[in-house]
Formats: sequence, C-alpha cells, structure tokens
Amino acid sequence: MVQLVGSLRKELADSLSTSKVLVVGAGGIGCELLKNLVLTGFKNIEVIDLDTIDVSNLNRQFLFQKKHVGKSKAQVAKESALQFCPSAKITAYHDSIMNPDYNVEFFKNFILVMNALDNRAARNHVNRMCLAADIPLIESGTAGYLGQVTVIKKGMTECYECQPKPAQKTFPGCTIRNTPSEPIHCIVWAKYLFNQLFGEEDADQDVSPDTADPEASWNPEETAARATAAEMDGDVKRVSTKQWARSNKYDAIKLFNKLFKDDIMYLLTMDKLWKKRKAPTPLEWRQLENTGSPQEASSGSGLKDQQVLGVWGYCKLFQESVDTLHSLLDEKGDGAELVWDKDDPPSMGFVTAAANLRMHIFSMNMKSRFDVKSMAGNIIPAIATTNAVIAGLIVLEGLKILAGELESCRTIFLNKCPNLRKKLLIPCILDPPGANCYVCASKPEVTVKVNVHKTTVLSLQDKILKERFGMVAPDVQIEDGKGTILISSEEGETEANNSKFVSDFGIRNGSRLQADDFLQDYTLLINVLHTDDLERDVEFEVVGEAPDKAPPPQNNQGEVHSITNGNKDSAQPSTSSKVPAEDDDVMVVDSDDDAEASSSSAAITSNTKRKHSDAETGEISTKRPRTDQSSAAAAAAAAPDDDDDDIIALD
Repeated sequence: MVQLVGSLRKELADSLSTSKVLVVGAGGIGCELLKNLVLTGFKNIEVIDLDTIDVSNLNRQFLFQKKHVGKSKAQVAKESALQFCPSAKITAYHDSIMNPDYNVEFFKNFILVMNALDNRAARNHVNRMCLAADIPLIESGTAGYLGQVTVIKKGMTECYECQPKPAQKTFPGCTIRNTPSEPIHCIVWAKYLFNQLFGEEDADQDVSPDTADPEASWNPEETAARATAAEMDGDVKRVSTKQWARSNKYDAIKLFNKLFKDDIMYLLTMDKLWKKRKAPTPLEWRQLENTGSPQEASSGSGLKDQQVLGVWGYCKLFQESVDTLHSLLDEKGDGAELVWDKDDPPSMGFVTAAANLRMHIFSMNMKSRFDVKSMAGNIIPAIATTNAVIAGLIVLEGLKILAGELESCRTIFLNKCPNLRKKLLIPCILDPPGANCYVCASKPEVTVKVNVHKTTVLSLQDKILKERFGMVAPDVQIEDGKGTILISSEEGETEANNSKFVSDFGIRNGSRLQADDFLQDYTLLINVLHTDDLERDVEFEVVGEAPDKAPPPQNNQGEVHSITNGNKDSAQPSTSSKVPAEDDDVMVVDSDDDAEASSSSAAITSNTKRKHSDAETGEISTKRPRTDQSSAAAAAAAAPDDDDDDIIALD
C-alpha cells in the first residue's frame, strides 16, 4: 500500500527536503511560488532577485508589506516565507542572475530551476545556463488574466528560444519626430524628451524635427528664416536639446516655446509632409496664459489620474514637472542623470504633460495620466489570482520532475475565457527541440545579412551578438584559416577594433564567424551575408533557417525568409523559423512583475529560440495544443507584454 505524507507519496515527500531548487525572481509569481514551495515541503531553496520593493508591488506581492518598501525583494521574501516553515533553509541573493558569479557550476548545484522573471534577456540567459548545466527549467509568466507554464529539458523539449518571439513594437524615427498620428507616438516622443533633458542622451532618441525625413521637401533657406521667427527668449538653434536647456537654465517657459512653438513652426516649413496630413498647430505660452483658466478644467469623472486636463492644465503640469526634475538634477551634481520611472510622480507628470501637449498640437484626443502611464510603462494590469494559479502549476510540474515523470510534464495555458470544453487550463504536450534553434541545436548556426562596409565591430558586438543573440560576454573569431580574433571578452584586448568596419578585417559575403560566450557555455556560428539593400534604419537582418552550409550568392537572397532587426528596442534574441499561423498555436508567458513591451501591442510569441514567455517583455510563444483543444489557446493570442507592475505580452 502506498504511504502518503499529506497528499504526496512518502518517497517524494522525503526527497523534497533534500532537493535543492533555485527560484529566479521574487516578484508577483515569485512570491506566490516561494510560499507554495515551503508549504509543499521543499526545505532547501535559493532565491535571487535584483529588485527592491516598491509601493506599487504591495497589491499583489503578498510576502511584502508597507514597512518593506525599498528593501531587497529576495531578502524580504525569504524572511516572510520562513514564517510559514521556520525549518526551511532559504538563501537569498540580492543580485542579477546574469552576474558572472552565477556560472554553469552554480546552476549544477540545483536539481531544478524555476523562473519567475520579468524580462526577456534574463529568461534567455537562464535558459542557456540550464541547457549548459543540463538542469530542468520551469518557465512561466502572466499577462493580466493569461498565464503559461512550461518545462524545458535539454535534448527532450524545446528550449525557451526555439520559437521566434515577435519584435517589440517600434516606430520609425521620422514618425516620432515629424508626423505622429497616434497617441503612442507622442508618448514615445515624451519619454525620449525626458532622456534628452534629464537622462542619458541617445542619438537614436532625438526629439528635434528630422530634416532627413525622405517625405520632407522644403527650401533650407526659407526654413532657416521661418524657424528663427521665434521670440528672443526662445530662439531656436540646432543644438542638442540638453545643451539648449542648460544654456537657458531649464527655464520651463522657454523650453515650452521651443518644443511646442518653434520646433512645430520648423516642421511646418517641410511643405510636403502636410499635403495629405493635417498640419500641426503651434502653441505659445503667452497666448495660452491669457486664456488659460477655462482650459485648465479637467474632463471625466473618477480618480484624479483618470481625468483629462485641459491644454492649460497640461501647460502648468509641464512647468511644475520641469522645475522639479531640474531641482532633482541639481541635487545630484554635475554630470548627473535621472532615470525615467513610471512610478516617480515628477517623471510621470512630465511625460503626461509633454505627450498630451503634442497630441493636442497634432489634433489628437488627449489622454489621462492613467492611460499615458499604461502605454508608457507597457502596463497590463497585474492580477494576483493569475499569479497564484501559475505558481501552483509550477509546483505541480516540479513535483512531476522530482518524481522522475518528466514525460508527463506539460505546457499549460491559463486562458481568460473557457474553451469549448469549458476549460480555462489547457495542457499541451511538450514539443521536441527545434532542429534549427540557434541555441539548443547540436551545432547552433545562423545567417545574418549586413552591409559589411557600414557595420562596425562595436555594432556587431552590441547590437547583433548581445542584443539580438543574447550573449553576455562574446568572443569572436574569424574562420579565415588564421584564427583572427575580432572581439575579445577580456577588457582592452580588442577595443581598438571597435570603430573599424568588419570589412576592414576581410569579412565579406560568405565569411563565417565563431562567437563564443564562455559564461553561457555557448557557441554560435554566424554566416555573413553582405547586402547593400537593407531598409532605412535597419542595420541587419537574421535570415530564416540556419543553413547547412555557407550562405548562397546574393542573387538568391530573395528566396530566403527573414526577419529584420533594426534597433535596440526591437532587438530580440531569436531566430526566424516559420511559425504556424493558427490562432490556437499561442503560448502565453509573462511574469506579473515588471513587464515592459511596446504599449500598443498585445504580444503573441513564437520564437525559434524558445517557446516560453517573457514576463516583463510579455510575449507569447507558439505551442500546438492537441486537436481536441485547438480553440483553447486562442484567447491568449492578444496577451501583451509584462513589466514588474506592468505586464507585457507573454513569452
């Protein structure tokens, strides 16, 4: 007769006390998971999380209280979980799982790893570490009412990167700077403006009118004359926004007139832009001030954050926010920078005001602070119940693994609406590893289209290897018969190469590069496909299937399916293998904690790399349910990314 300890077989219950497990993430899912583990009987747990507790976490991360705000999530989660089971041994790390200290040997200490993460980069990294250590990984995520749990085991199942994930939504620079047509364009512009004024300047986030816009047709001499038709206190000079603001001591009114009057007048000189569009209407502080009172009123009822102010109301909010942020910048001293945070009132106030003023200028309906925050922070409301359900499913899958029943593990989708069988939870058989996955294949290989005469070594390292392919510290060798080292992870060894073009090292169409990341115990062979025909602002493309041999001549390139990856916002570590288009092939994954993805898109994910979801990135990975459940996952297709408080589409 089978002996039971509680609801578990005695042998399994006994093994729980000696099984050492790792929980990565102590946020929405992580808190529920840690509590479930100790109550189930796990006694040897390590938990790691880099974040600290914010007030906004308290509505769903129930191991935290108001007195814990500002403290380490991992440490407080440990202390709270021990109150459920004082005999448990829990080790907490307030650190990033991507720290080199947590190498393959570290992962080999565990019998099981459980992800409760909130961003794609960390998910990719843990996936690779578990593959290298040959340790089972349970991946999970939530997005609103949607959730997903799946199991990854080297050689048996797809890894997290086997299925392609959709690129995070990005917008052309000229749309953001010259011709916004949706509120999200204005919100992105306002976030860029925050960084240009108070944060780390990025040349790719310029907010000034884009004179290189291919649609623009204008007379430069006339433009110069009309653009300087501003008052003396707001004279426009084509200098960096931060430099201009500093020279004017961050005077909010001068800044207002520059951004919303002078720059708009400059845009109006680009005649061709407005032939088929409604032209923007400049705003001028003095005129608004004289007629301000009636426009300061708000519309809408309910909470203050859900009300839409009038134009003058947003003018005053802009002034207050600029003054506050300038003071904070001064307090930090010379060279200091602020970091935009949706939960910081001055930062959120600035973006709300700037975005709404720009919306008004371009004849769009203005948005409440709540709506702007939702889009700017890529927020999908976090549902505590969803986290609880997903955390419970993680433990159930973990028990199967510890019982030696890996073949009975499933990918499980939690949907918002019941399927035809009136089920909310949809189990799907785990798929085998992807033959062309550039992470878990026996010999990972990928083909990348680049212009070798325009791509620098630094761009290859940062944008292709790190951002797109998820490497942490890559070393690159050219397969030229000489073993030329192009990039070294050792500091200072190859920095002199950074500004050179890859063609300077003999890299051309058909060249092959071997990229190694020793931390991840990962090697990727890259076939270089030279092209002069990349679209504007696209620096490279990843060609669909990993080839069996060197890339074909360029005249055959058109036959190859590819996905583009033009900037860091859209960078996704994934290949572009073909993914079924069925609605029910959706895999939802995102962690409840901090999801950051494009605000306007609900994410459905499929990635050649992994089939699991990203909490903060919020993506959904494709998974093929059994035929009798074919409609079950369809509801998950619209799930957006998840961010800590903010959930983004699932991975």
